Parts: sequence; C-alpha cells; structure tokens
Amino acid sequence: MISVQQIHKKFGKLEVLKDFNLEFESGKSYALMGPNGSGKTTLIKIILGMVIPNAGDILVKGNSIKGSFAYRSDIGYMPQIGRYPDNIKIGQLFSMMQDMRPDIKKYDMELASEFGLMDMLDKPMRTLSGGTRQKVSASLAFMFRPDILILDEPTAGLDPIAVEILKNKIIQEREKGRLILITSHILSELDELTNHAIYIHEGKVFFNDTTESLKDITGESKFTTAIARLMEWSLKKKQIKTELSHV
Repeated sequence: MISVQQIHKKFGKLEVLKDFNLEFESGKSYALMGPNGSGKTTLIKIILGMVIPNAGDILVKGNSIKGSFAYRSDIGYMPQIGRYPDNIKIGQLFSMMQDMRPDIKKYDMELASEFGLMDMLDKPMRTLSGGTRQKVSASLAFMFRPDILILDEPTAGLDPIAVEILKNKIIQEREKGRLILITSHILSELDELTNHAIYIHEGKVFFNDTTESLKDITGESKFTTAIARLMEWSLKKKQIKTELSHV
C-alpha cells in the first residue's frame, strides 16, 4: 500500500536517509524503530509530504505522491505532540476537520466517546492537559476511517485506562485490514500492537521482518530483549565499519 523507493535525504551535509527502500502492506502493523537520528521521523514526514526528499519516490496505493495532496485523505496521522490553536474548542476542532472532508458523512467517534471527549466539547484546547490533547489527536487520527494509520508515540502521556482503550482500537483496526505504522520507545507496547518489526540504523534498514522472525533470529523469546540484541548488533556493525575505515 505504501512503497518507499530509493529515497535519499540530506540536511546540509548530514545524510539522513540513504537509498532507502521499504514496502508497507495493508493488514499489517509495523513497529518502526531505531536510535535517535536514525531517520525514522524523517521517513514519516516524507510519507506525509511534510519533507521533500532529494531523490526517490513514495507510492501510495500505486500512485506517486509527488505534487499530490489527495492521497493524504487515506492517512490518519497522530503526532507525538499535537499542536492546536489555544482558543479553539474540542467540538469546534472536530467540526472544522469534518468540514474539510465533505465527501465523508459517517465518522468514527468511538475513541472520542470512550475517552469522554464528547462531554468536553466546549473546553478550549488551552485548558487541556497533555494527556487530553493526546486523546484529541488519537480521535482525529481515527475519525475518518483511513486505510493507513501513522501513530507517533501514541500512548505518550495517556493514563492507563486510555492506553488500553487506544490499544484495543489499534488492534481492531488492524483486524479490519488497515495498514498501521507505529513508532514508540515503549517496546512492550510494540510487541502487543505490531506483527512486523523494522529497525533503522544510520539511515538504512538494518532489520525488516516479522516480530516472530526477529525473536527466532536473535534467539530471544521476548520482543524487548530481541530488540536489545538487535541494537547490540547494529552498534557492533558500526564499530567494525569505523575500525575498517582507519585501516
């Protein structure tokens, strides 16, 4: 459903993504992982059209996103930190977003309802806690029943009950055949919510396979320890590469 083809991105002299290739398929949920600076955030922003690559292309449902904005209607995006006008009320924000999509008449308000947001529609965004802002962001991401969901640290700041509500929703949508891409530093959550692991190191794909394959390859039964082993291997590879460059 999303094809990342030969993407190359530099910021000044810094190469962030190097001839980067990936395929994301519907019905799968992907854990996108990597150390800070690995390129995962840049990749997400390129898919969303927020960053333009120096080379390469992104195809969504077989069509290039170059010069296109229509494809974004297929994507529900939940940022790590949602930024909204201070004075806008929750209800006004929901209505404004719905007005921008007049082609859709039936909305998925399940999260908004379970989070209790439907009883807070008159509250301005400036009065909301960080966790409640996260609930608003999650509700917006799922509202239009998109085929693709990109969730950046989705449970950050949420209380335990809200975390479980969101987890259940993510699993439900995956079972409906949605493509779900999740970044998170909470590895135990990724184990619950994803069935495919992608580990990026220094702008390149270091691992790309099922979570079960990851456990088999590393010899670890737990996802968290398997990722820790993968991180060790990537760092060792970097060390060897550095040593060879000085030979």
